[in-house]
Amino acid sequence: MQGVYGAFIGVFLIGLREGLEVTLIVSIAAAFLRRRGQSTRPMFAGVAVAVLICIGAGVGLELLSTSLPQTQQEILETVIAVVAMVFVTSMIIWMNRNAGGLKGELEHQAQQAISRGGSLALVVMAFIAVLREGFEMSVFLLAAAQNSHGSRWWAVLGGVAGIAVSIAAGVGLYFGGLKLDLTRFFRVTGVFLVLIAAGFVLSALRTAHEAGLVTIGQQQVFNWSFWIPESSVHGALVTGLFGIPVDPRLIEVLGWLLYALPVLVVFLWQSRNATNDESRQPVS
Repeated sequence: MQGVYGAFIGVFLIGLREGLEVTLIVSIAAAFLRRRGQSTRPMFAGVAVAVLICIGAGVGLELLSTSLPQTQQEILETVIAVVAMVFVTSMIIWMNRNAGGLKGELEHQAQQAISRGGSLALVVMAFIAVLREGFEMSVFLLAAAQNSHGSRWWAVLGGVAGIAVSIAAGVGLYFGGLKLDLTRFFRVTGVFLVLIAAGFVLSALRTAHEAGLVTIGQQQVFNWSFWIPESSVHGALVTGLFGIPVDPRLIEVLGWLLYALPVLVVFLWQSRNATNDESRQPVS
């Protein structure tokens, strides 16, 4: 059960955030179609096709990874970890900046789509949104599964659970029974995701070394096995959730610090500015 809890929670958060954005887009598109008296079946059919394409892409990448020789497999895992880190970082920064007006922005885009191309354009918009977010989620799942230290299926289950909860939240938002402070939600989860993305940096550096691409800075800096044994719950959370090994090397520690500290500073600075802007807005 090493890393099970952390692997599950980490990918659950990613699935929840990614899934919530998709369900917001789909629910808004469905609401616009219903207002126009149009059937939502073509849209949901397009969403289903996009989901199947993303699943196929994820399965294809996994099969490709397992079929490669060891060195090429490590290189592919390095690339996937780097791409996942870039995706997560861009998602965190963009969402932190736009969370407050996300629903209004999505409604504006839906209205523009209807004005330009009618209901078909709205269906295409939902399809592309699900395809984009679903592909990102596939990369996240692969990177997290590779970083989960033997808990690959728990990582996949965490992602599926996060998406399921986000769909339930989307249904609640669609029917008006659920009120969710998107700004606070994305800011709180954003800090955890920065640390998860920093774990992807560690994973990329470790697999790059195993592939022979990174040979410098391989001195072991710490030995956390006594303080965070992987067989313990807190050890599993640290190694599985944040991807921190019990034997970090110098280059991995430097990579973690050079990523996590600047991104956290930017994230918290954005959050503070956004909070100040909201407090200065006149109360209507």
